[in-house]
Amino acid sequence: MAGQVEVRCRCGEVRGIVTDPSPQTVNRVICYCDDCQAYAHQLGRADLLNAKGGSDIIQLAPAALSFTKGQDRIAGLRLTPKGLYRWYTRCCNTPVGNTLGPAVPFVGIPVQSFDAPRPDDFFGVPRGAILGKYAVGEPPAGSTGLNLSLLLRAIGRVIGWRIGGKTWPHPFFARDTRAPVYPLTVVSHERREALGAFCGPHPTAQAASQRSK
Repeated sequence: MAGQVEVRCRCGEVRGIVTDPSPQTVNRVICYCDDCQAYAHQLGRADLLNAKGGSDIIQLAPAALSFTKGQDRIAGLRLTPKGLYRWYTRCCNTPVGNTLGPAVPFVGIPVQSFDAPRPDDFFGVPRGAILGKYAVGEPPAGSTGLNLSLLLRAIGRVIGWRIGGKTWPHPFFARDTRAPVYPLTVVSHERREALGAFCGPHPTAQAASQRSK
């Protein structure tokens, strides 16, 4: 349908809709941080990472995303007690949104979680890459150091979404209490340390971990 793109988990039990997707309404970035790598391995979904350990993320306004099926299968985790809220489906471990909380209105979703055979048509091409110092092997060109234009674009999007009233309704937090609406766990310190063996720049473990908390 024009003006919408579907979010769906790998097995199809969880589905959602993003409204008004376009290069002008979202931000697309490749993130090489060790937390994004660790998260993929925690879920047993290293297939979502590129060859250098990067995650292709679509950042969008919370109000643009709504779930239409399988909400009872959504859960969240944090890699540290104060880390990002990372939401996924318990049926098949598909990531469906990373958030900082409702005070900072954005949701980041891996491009593979969209039912979009040609994602560039909806979101445009990635605007850049960040945190390349954590990439597996040699950092990709342009992924290290400060990318001022990318940073300003991301900040501008968040400010625009907040001023434009696109924080609510939020797909992951209740408006009245600001509390998460789905069950949430925090990965143990020991598990987070163990996940580091799967992450760049020099992984010491094979890229196939089992989900464990």
